[in-house]
Amino acid sequence: MIVTRFAPSPTGFLHLGHAYAAEFAFDAAKEANGRFLLRIEDIDRTRCRPEFEQAILEDLGWLGLTWEEPVRRQSEHFPDYAAALERLRRKGLIYPCFCTRKDIAQEIARAGIAPMAAELSGEGPPYPGICRDLSAEDKAERLAAGRPYALRLDSGRAMALVGRKISFEERGRGPNGETGAQLARPEFLGDIVLARKECPASYHLAVVVDDALQGVTLVTRGQDLFPATHIQRLLQVLLDLPEPAYAHHRLILDEAGRKFSKRDKSPTLSSLRQAGLTPQAVKAMIGP
Repeated sequence: MIVTRFAPSPTGFLHLGHAYAAEFAFDAAKEANGRFLLRIEDIDRTRCRPEFEQAILEDLGWLGLTWEEPVRRQSEHFPDYAAALERLRRKGLIYPCFCTRKDIAQEIARAGIAPMAAELSGEGPPYPGICRDLSAEDKAERLAAGRPYALRLDSGRAMALVGRKISFEERGRGPNGETGAQLARPEFLGDIVLARKECPASYHLAVVVDDALQGVTLVTRGQDLFPATHIQRLLQVLLDLPEPAYAHHRLILDEAGRKFSKRDKSPTLSSLRQAGLTPQAVKAMIGP
């Protein structure tokens, strides 16, 4: 059975891009007589707000979407992410990183970076591994001093541990038209952050744990998140988690050709609803 999910973060109101993503996941499940889940990704407690979560539920209901209850909220499942992190720690795949963004930028400028790596990551150049080989004494001293840190995945060691190539099934279209079996290339994304001193899990870690525990079999999301699939497949293998299929869909763009985002204060579904638009009008705006 196909199980899809829509997993917004309650850090702002939903916009047209969210509407398309939610409809895409809902329709994929409906057409296959499958299940559609809603997940609230509220692990960042500094930015998430209850009023935004309530607005998400109202907007999706207004669009005519229905989902299974109960809704999974990441903030209620921190032990799940801690357990996954501990498994990776026991494998010797995690190290503390004390670098500031300035430290990282300076090292990248000094050492240079392969253009392909930056293009594939979708998040700028990968971390250059400054703290990867710190001595045990250095790590202990910095931790004892209360230095802020992130926990990073040693991706090179992780790939060596796996000892084989990793792939994933693409049922949608990647940014370059990819479809079918895809070779995962997590090495180009570098040593990603899995958690921080003040946050129990990063997006990459939490999403693979959530998808596995919820039985998601088809991950649907925008093409901008296609690079994330490469590193998430590695995490799934390391944690012995099921392998879902993926369907990356097109992005909804504004008149300037930019994707809709909360940061750019894109028109929200709430504002469109208040302006008198109907769900049918919104669906016509985003297209099939």
